[in-house]
Amino acid sequence: MERQTERRRWARERLSTPEVAILYPEYGAERQDATGSGMDDTLMVYVLDRSEGGLLLQSSSVFEAGSSFDMRLRSPADKTWVACEGKVVWGDRTRDSRSCYLLGVELHQAAVPERTPASGAPVLGKRMHPSELEFLIRTQLFDFIADEAKCPLLNCMTPKRVLAGERFISQGDEGDSLYIIQDGSCMVKVEREGVIHPVARLQAGDIVGEMALLTGERRTAHVDAETEMTLWSLTREQFDSFCLEHPDLGDFLTELVTHRFSTAILTAYRNVGKYIINEILGRGGWSIVYKGVHASLNMPVAIKMLKHTMALHPEFSEKFKNEAKTIANLNHENIVKVYDIEELYRTIFIVMEYLEGVSLESILRRTPRLPVPKVVDILLQVCAGLSYAHEHGIVHQDIKPANVFVQTDDRAKIVDFGLSSPPGTADFSLPGTVYYMSPEQIDGESIDERTDIYSLGIVAYEMVTGRRPYPEDDLAKLMDMHVREDVPDPSTLVPDLPDELHYFIKRATHRDPAARFKTVWEILRDLQPFADKIGLKRQPYLTEQQRMMSLFLFYQDEHQVILNRLVGELSSELRKIGAILRTADLKDV
Repeated sequence: MERQTERRRWARERLSTPEVAILYPEYGAERQDATGSGMDDTLMVYVLDRSEGGLLLQSSSVFEAGSSFDMRLRSPADKTWVACEGKVVWGDRTRDSRSCYLLGVELHQAAVPERTPASGAPVLGKRMHPSELEFLIRTQLFDFIADEAKCPLLNCMTPKRVLAGERFISQGDEGDSLYIIQDGSCMVKVEREGVIHPVARLQAGDIVGEMALLTGERRTAHVDAETEMTLWSLTREQFDSFCLEHPDLGDFLTELVTHRFSTAILTAYRNVGKYIINEILGRGGWSIVYKGVHASLNMPVAIKMLKHTMALHPEFSEKFKNEAKTIANLNHENIVKVYDIEELYRTIFIVMEYLEGVSLESILRRTPRLPVPKVVDILLQVCAGLSYAHEHGIVHQDIKPANVFVQTDDRAKIVDFGLSSPPGTADFSLPGTVYYMSPEQIDGESIDERTDIYSLGIVAYEMVTGRRPYPEDDLAKLMDMHVREDVPDPSTLVPDLPDELHYFIKRATHRDPAARFKTVWEILRDLQPFADKIGLKRQPYLTEQQRMMSLFLFYQDEHQVILNRLVGELSSELRKIGAILRTADLKDV
């Protein structure tokens, strides 16, 4: 009783950020962790607060009162690691989790400095020691997860010792684990037709074997230890389970894939179906766009990959796939064309036509105020594409300069239909960029064609004035101004603004959808005469003229069957881009 009273008098320090500590428990066979499996000889726990002679810990395992252990934790004085002994005084489940426990711990030995073991050398037969913990915490994998997820992941890691010259990954084997290299180095080698090709050298801090966790396929390379190595492994099953509980690990998966696309040489990890990744073109909030090429047709393409943080959410990934299906059904010269969709590496890829040029956003960064003919030209083309989409029941919902691409021949194309939905629906889960959002989008109300018209009016305001209409230092205030205040008159900034553009901007950006243009065709009807008056020759809503290419193929009769198959495959691929292959037999001259 006296000891209990004394513990209650100890001054406690609540840690603002829980610290990771290491327990080496002394328990019997009857002890089990929260999953019911036998406990390991090392357990990472969180220190929530500390006092003169005790600690409050958070653990994933069950301990009975009186359980003893050795412990390694940071000294509050100089943050060095110290060793101490203690026992569990009490334990209870946390309120917000059935698999976490709070432990009241009494320390009954003065802390002494922890001896640092030689790198990679096991000490006392334990699984993990402070130097190894420090190493893992600093690796790329742990950089991508929240502090509260670090202990659960650390408790999954298993050490592996590899001798110099040992092959610990073999090409063709099932891939069931990734490894983090703590010490030593290894060579990645690809075997092709009996010839070994060195691909890369990996060393401390690098991760090897991770693509198996993404693809589920067999290993595509050998990995041989150059020196004695210390590895930390994580199985595919453990990784999958961890991703479900901690979706932020999706950022790590995205970076893994992106890294492999930029570094792979002889492996298949730059392939997305029939396409080969070449380079990154850009990154967005929920996707990464790469430049690629069709492997057999040598046709350049743009490949958009959904980030894994989004791909792990079924509802969002379905929306991403819907983007591809939506655009694939739209065939218009002012809308980017989709060729294909692939599901690989635990995410989704949309293969689109590759566009030469820059976004309207990039143009406005260089030239904030555009000449009137340029503004009208872009508006007419975007209106043509939107009108076509609206006729097919699709509202874009995210019209902004970044989603208008201007090619080298000044042809404008609308991209990113990822937020598209049928008219009359309300979907606030994926809002457009707030600077261009309509009042009804911000309020989460039903949207229709007039939502795109409002956003296009804000884009036009920016093109003619060189700025957006509302202050942007406070996004909450910005959204409120979209809903409660009229868009400022652009003629106060541009006194010589033509009446036709002034009228379009004021009507398109009216807060009340009923006061806006009802359809994009009304805008085309109003702006086309003005375009004619200023000498703008483009007719953006006309279909593109078809072109023809001749190809002559010389062959022997015995090759007829093979050529028929190849021509059939070529014809099938060409149809995906809207081209038609015609063949005819010609006699030798």
